[in-house]
Amino acid sequence: MHDPTEQARRQRLAEINSEAGERAELEARYGQVWDTKELARDFIVIGFMAPLIVVQRKGDGVKGSLEFQHQPRYYFNFVEDR
Repeated sequence: MHDPTEQARRQRLAEINSEAGERAELEARYGQVWDTKELARDFIVIGFMAPLIVVQRKGDGVKGSLEFQHQPRYYFNFVEDR
């Protein structure tokens, strides 16, 4: 099965994890950041393909996507679906 997003996702995954930052660094770069517990509090996870995760915000039902890094595991760069 061919995934047309695979090459772009692999490249972005390598970029994110080669520059894995601490929370303060990620917040300065992307704004709000969530750890795993905070993610579960604020979102329903719909699906994921690293480094992206598709979510629905619990507060207002808005769907969107986040990026995530592996170590330390943080979710960031929320983009609302349009």
